Amino acid sequence: METKEERFARRHQEREKKMKATPGYMTFNIMFTLAYPFIAVFTFVMSTLLALFSGVSKAMAWVVSGGRSH
Repeated sequence: METKEERFARRHQEREKKMKATPGYMTFNIMFTLAYPFIAVFTFVMSTLLALFSGVSKAMAWVVSGGRSH
């Protein structure tokens, strides 16, 4: 006799197997795999620009305050 937990796990696996067989899931999976390097590079570039402009802003605040800003 199958326990409630085993039945739940089996149904979950069956649903997941059906979902992974859909064209939408496969398309998304392929597109995400191809786009991932671009997403990673874009994130790195934007983070670098943000850090750079943050540093410039802090430096300008320090200069405007006459060196008293921390």
